[in-house]
Parts: sequence; C-alpha cells; structure tokens
Amino acid sequence: MGESLKGLKRTSMCGVLKEENIGNEFTVMGWVQRKRNLGGLIFIDLRDRTGIVQAVFGEKINQEAFEKADNVKPEYCIAVKGTLVKRQSVNNEIPTGMVELKGEYIKVFSESETPPIYIKENLDAAENIRLKYRYLDLRRPDMQRIFKIRHKTAKVIRDFMDKEGFLEMETPILTKSTPEGARDYLVPSRNFPGKFYALPQSPQLFKQLLMVSGYDRYFQIAKCFRDEDLRANRQPEFTQVDMELSFVEEDDIIELNERLIKKIFKEISGIDVKLPIARMPYKVAMEKYGSDKPDLRFGMEINDITDIVSDMDFRVFKGAIESGGSVRAIKVENCAKMGRKQIDKLVEFVKDYGAKGLVWIANRDDGIKSSISKFLKQDKIDAIFEKLNAKVGDLILIAADKNKIVFQSLGALRVHMAKETGILSDNHEFKFVWITEFPLLSYNEDEKRYQAEHHPFTMPMDEDIQYLESDPGRVRAKAYDIVLNGEELGGGSIRIHDTELQQKMFEVLGFTDESAWERFGFLLQAFKYGPPPHGGLAYGFDRMIMFLAGTENIKDVITFPKNQNAFCPMSEAPNVVDDIQLQELNIDVKHK
Repeated sequence: MGESLKGLKRTSMCGVLKEENIGNEFTVMGWVQRKRNLGGLIFIDLRDRTGIVQAVFGEKINQEAFEKADNVKPEYCIAVKGTLVKRQSVNNEIPTGMVELKGEYIKVFSESETPPIYIKENLDAAENIRLKYRYLDLRRPDMQRIFKIRHKTAKVIRDFMDKEGFLEMETPILTKSTPEGARDYLVPSRNFPGKFYALPQSPQLFKQLLMVSGYDRYFQIAKCFRDEDLRANRQPEFTQVDMELSFVEEDDIIELNERLIKKIFKEISGIDVKLPIARMPYKVAMEKYGSDKPDLRFGMEINDITDIVSDMDFRVFKGAIESGGSVRAIKVENCAKMGRKQIDKLVEFVKDYGAKGLVWIANRDDGIKSSISKFLKQDKIDAIFEKLNAKVGDLILIAADKNKIVFQSLGALRVHMAKETGILSDNHEFKFVWITEFPLLSYNEDEKRYQAEHHPFTMPMDEDIQYLESDPGRVRAKAYDIVLNGEELGGGSIRIHDTELQQKMFEVLGFTDESAWERFGFLLQAFKYGPPPHGGLAYGFDRMIMFLAGTENIKDVITFPKNQNAFCPMSEAPNVVDDIQLQELNIDVKHK
C-alpha cells in the first residue's frame, strides 16, 4: 500500500541542487529513473520535471532507509530526505552531477508496473503506443522541455499584449453554426430538441462584435475546433493566439505583430528576427514558388518558359498554352545524373498534384539528355538554360498545364527535391515573409459561384472595389499571412465595416438577404450601430511552438493529441454514450 505525505514537505526540486547547496538538508520527490545496487550501497536516480538527482542509501547512512530503497523499482513514485554531499564519482552529463543526496529517509507513495515505453529522451517508440500511454510519454525530459517552452511563450505573448493595451477576453465555446469553411463539431441541445450548438472554428464573429462594443484591442489564447479530414500537422482541436484591433490599417497590424514575433523568438529561442519582415504579393509567391506559403531557405524558383517553347511542335506544350495555361520549370542543381527510376518517381509525385506528367532535361558532362530530345533544338535548350542559369550537372524539370496545376505540382516538387537532396538537412535558418494581396474570392466550379477565400467579412483592396460586381475574380483582399519556412504561422485581414459594401459582398457570394441574415444575423444587426474600422490576426499557437521547440510533429506540442483519425488512443474518444443520454437529447442513433 502506498504511503501518504503525513506532513512531509518537498523542500527542493531535483534538478536544481548544486554544489553551493552542499551541507544542507533537502526533501525531494519524484519518480525513480533507475536503481543500482552495489551491495553495501544503493544508488537511485530520482527524476522530476526539473531534472535528475542521485540519492545514495547505505547501511551506515540509515539501515531502514537502505532496506526500503532496495525494494523500489523504476517509475516508483517516492520521496527522499537527506543531506546534500559532494559526489565521489562526478557525472558531467547532468546539471546535478557534482552532488548527491545521502538518503536518510524514504517514502514510497506508489509502486509502478514495468512501463510499456522507456522514460528517456529521443524515444523511438511507435506513435500509437506513445499516444496510448501519453501520461508516460509526457514524463520524458524532452517532452517536458516542450511544455516549458509552451508555457513561457504564452507568458511572453500575454505580457506583450498587456503592455500594448490589449484586454484578454473570452468568447463562447457553445455558439451558432455558420458553415462557411470546415465542418463544425456540433453539440445537441437538451433544452431545444432538434437544435445544435457548434464548437467555434475560430472566435471570428465574436471578436468583431467586441470591436463594435468598443473594446478596441482584444486578444485571446483560444481553443478552436474543426471537423475536417486530418493532414500532417493538423488536429481537430487546436489553439489560436487571436487578436482584433479597431481604428487600424493593414500596416498597423503588421508592424505590431512584427514586434511580437521578434520578442517571442528572441526570448524563447534566442533568435534575432530582423525587422521589417519582407512582404510578397500572393501573385508573386505563386509564380515564383507555386505556393502561398513559400519556403525561402532555398532557391529553386519556378521560371516561366512559355515564350521560349510556344512555337515548339510538342503536343503537351502546345495544348497547355492553347488552353490558357503555361509551361514552367525549376532547376535542381547537381542532379543531372539521376537515374530513370528516380525521375519516374518524380513523375508519379507530380501526378498527385494534378499534373499529367513531367518533362526533364539533364545537362550532363557527356551531353544533353531529355525525355523530349526529338522535339528539342539546340536554340531552345540554350534559351531554357540561360533563363534558369543552368550549369553542367543541373537537372531541369518542366510542367505544362493550367496555371493552377503547374503551380501546385512544381511548388510541391521544389520542396520535395529540397528534402531529397538534403538542402535543408543542416539549415537552421528562420525565414519569415508576409504574403499579401490575396484573392478576395475564388470560383467554385462545382457550385458555379464565387466563394470567400478568407471569410465573407474580409475587406477588398480600395482600388479593386470597383470590380466586385463586374469582375469578382480580379479583386484582391486586404488579407495577410505570416509565413515561416514554408508553413503558415498566422493570418488575418482588415474587415468590412461598411454595411452597404457588406451587402454587395453577400450578393457576389450568392447569398440572399434571407440566407445572409439566417447565418450571420446577429453580426449584421450589430453592424447597424456604428462599427469601427477594424482588423485582426490569428496565429496557430501549436505550430508556433513546433518551431520554437524544434520538432516537426504537432502532436509533440499538444498535451493529449488525437491521431490521424481524430481518435484518442488513450481515452478512446469518441465513444458510445448511454441510451438515457441520447433520449434526453432526443437523438436516435442509426447503426450501420
């Protein structure tokens, strides 16, 4: 049976005991990392979230404590009381390696079975095992380091926002479904049978209402929920650093957030972010990198070679150009000797992004090799090489199709090749960039209508408002994303505050007055009472912690994450509920 504290008090954490503490008596508490019995002496490495300290037990130190220590095993939860002394055998691998605790008293709070995973750094156990026994996984020092970083980052953010005059305010978790994006998680109402709350995908509408309410600087570290098919580094529930400001323009929000980014990365990771951060229009990002979240740590930019190949008698190029598309290429340095099997894999890779194939030109020592040699004349080869500044040893990869497909396929391919060639393996740079001037709308071919790229409340750029009805696809938004190393760190926009313009926006999106009021009526009603000019931004807090902690797995930075199926192997959620609960909610479950 486990012992209770009975007034015993912890006087120190394990990992903080140093030489200057020698001679003092301490009580430490934690878990047994390992035990070594050397006959007359027993050594126990005791671990808590601050680190490890060695405790030594001996017959001559205290017979009772010695006998008791002999029965403990790894992961037993214990307390040790004793005098701190200089360690005879120094361990330079740990901060407490110069000292040890003479074990004069020991309490065993609880025993432990043999853990299914080792409590150690850089664990190579399967992810499903780690998630099933997450409470053990979280004991590991590298995991505890991550959550210290998460705590400190949240504190830095709160301190900064407080200094800048922001109020931390909470918005509802149970709210109304306003489907215009990812699927909502729905919560049935007992008091209103057949009706549902939705868990928030973001605090968007409520933070705009707070601007109407006069709270001109709001922020929140908010839980958000999206019932979507999970991709890499996505979770069904996640955390946002959310903010909204009144009486500001795009530059004001960007300037404030640059200072916030600089403070976070300096205080948490010692990284000096140079300001101002470069800005890149969406159109440029897509044309040069094939992505609205470009990784700028390497080149391999996309080049438009349509004008060079426009008169070539090659059906693939001709067809792409005639259908309004383009022919574009990237250069991969020192890869001209890639074998056909490797190149065939690249062809299959781009097919996942809609491309029908991939043309290649290898500038080898022994001459030019290409998948379309019979169509290529020397003048075309020379022009392409000049355009891409290709040297001997370089490989040219070409895609031809509609622009959207070309950008998607080559954008993904450049990142893939950067990983394959090891360009990023030792790259520890942090390359920030603001992506601006996003399209306000995109055309949904299936529904034959325009839809908001961000949300229906995003402000068009002033000079483009004139095209909102006549040429909606031309309109750019006052929207901006902060991108770091190919990942979107955060994004936001200036919002529409003019009711007439908002009405026009809804018309373009295909909303009737009735449907607009049905979905967003409470916000539209509020906008009748003097909404201020306002805008905001939200960071993916979990993704930010990934960068700061140096991990590539978002599950590492969330205490109890879900797997790729949005299932928790530890708690087995989601799960069935009692029939009585369903009856109270007027829900009838149909089993397949």
